[in-house]
Amino acid sequence: MKLFLGTALVEEDDARVSPFDRGFTLGDGLFETLRVKGGDVLRREAHLARLAAGAEVLGLPLPALDLAAALAATATANALTEGVLRLTLTRGVGPRGVLPPAEPKPTLVITAAPLPPAPPPARLVVARCTRRNARSPLAQVKSLNYLDGILARQEAARRGADDALLLNTSDRVAETSIANVFAVIRGELVTPPLADGVLPGVMRAAVLAQGARERSLAPEDLDQADEIFLSSALGLRSVADLEGRTLPSAAVAARLRALIAGA
Repeated sequence: MKLFLGTALVEEDDARVSPFDRGFTLGDGLFETLRVKGGDVLRREAHLARLAAGAEVLGLPLPALDLAAALAATATANALTEGVLRLTLTRGVGPRGVLPPAEPKPTLVITAAPLPPAPPPARLVVARCTRRNARSPLAQVKSLNYLDGILARQEAARRGADDALLLNTSDRVAETSIANVFAVIRGELVTPPLADGVLPGVMRAAVLAQGARERSLAPEDLDQADEIFLSSALGLRSVADLEGRTLPSAAVAARLRALIAGA
């Protein structure tokens, strides 16, 4: 596999990142996962806009190169027509301590992978081990520090589920460890608002454009849902059951898959 490192494509075996890179030592960085379909990088500009917004929150300078061209070059070098690109941006090498260097030199890595098989409908539980902090600016950032999600996903595995639904510190529904959440309640398609600690998902925006509405949801609201599905850059995934309750429908997710490219 060839990957993009810094300013050029390199062979995987030749790629090197410093052990003093702050992405490794402190999780100081951002990432984006992008779907490639028919050789095209789907929603590329939306992903790059979210990357830029996250970089502004972190005070992290973007590399002085054409990121769209770098993504395309990585896909082409790996003959990737159906698959996944991951763009990782760290603050680069820094001295010991938390305070970033005054003039950071960011590290950029873009990798390519085949498209994974479509997963079956998900089984969800509500995470008990952690919460989303809706007041943190990092709730809006796709950060390299994914430990809350990892803890929730580990809990889900222990409880025999595929993923965990995270609540925020006010007991409102936020998202799962890896995806945004949509529910059909009394015929209305709804999703939690960003203010409830929700990552501004790129596919989430595409579903909102099809008529979904934002509103805060308590866990008991989901008890009234006829359908729940998850959205991520790789598509829409229906939920088969939540905390052991079978969801009776997957019709809305199926309709949206037909309307939204890559869903």
